[in-house]
Amino acid sequence: MGIFEFDGKKYKAASKHQKEWGNDLISQLSFKGNETILDLGCGDGILTEQLSLCVPNGKVLGIDASYSMIETAKMIGKNNLTFAHMDMNEMDFENEFNLIFSNAALHWVKDHKRLLKNTHRALKTCGRILWDFGGQGNCRHFIDVIQKKISEDVYWEYFKDFEWPWFMPSKSQYAELIAAVGFSSCTIEEINRDRYFSNAAEMIQWIDQPSIVPFIQYIPWELRETFRREVIWEMLNETRQSNGTYFETFRRIKVYAEK
Repeated sequence: MGIFEFDGKKYKAASKHQKEWGNDLISQLSFKGNETILDLGCGDGILTEQLSLCVPNGKVLGIDASYSMIETAKMIGKNNLTFAHMDMNEMDFENEFNLIFSNAALHWVKDHKRLLKNTHRALKTCGRILWDFGGQGNCRHFIDVIQKKISEDVYWEYFKDFEWPWFMPSKSQYAELIAAVGFSSCTIEEINRDRYFSNAAEMIQWIDQPSIVPFIQYIPWELRETFRREVIWEMLNETRQSNGTYFETFRRIKVYAEK
């Protein structure tokens, strides 16, 4: 997983749809109230806080590789809630959690074989995972625009050593990965969460945080704003609808499994 430094406060303002998906995910869970929960890629901590409210007699830990995200999350004060700056690839828990939750984060992890192995070890017996992350066909317009942009003559040299930041598998790909780990049961779904952004400003917020972050850091400072403006202009042109909204594909993989 590449470590990308996001802006926690900007993400908090720009992540309306991620919050909607996350709240929908949490609503599918039942709790006794004393569970220990790990939130992988907790971001600004808003959903982690919601999990903590579900387990008043339990404990919730949110981890994220972005320092700014964790600093934003730490502004939330709850007795049963903590946050840690941690790359989830490096987590080394054993038999600690009843639930490992993740929303809109795990497509940033390239090695899911390792992730699944570490997750299985971190769960208590009968522990559960519930994850939602980008799958095949996700963000089709942005990926098309950014791939063309980084291939242009003026930019390609800056991306000679660039590693693509996302892993977005199909359902069948993920079924093969998780089958090798040893969960007692597992359900994998492909979900269509395609979205119409209400206006250009909302689309631009989403481009700025988090979509363009892994790419713009490769551009020299003097060209970054030009690069950003070109990506935004091409995205708006590509996704604009006749009613003034802006459309992007959001195709998700939802994973529920029990140890």
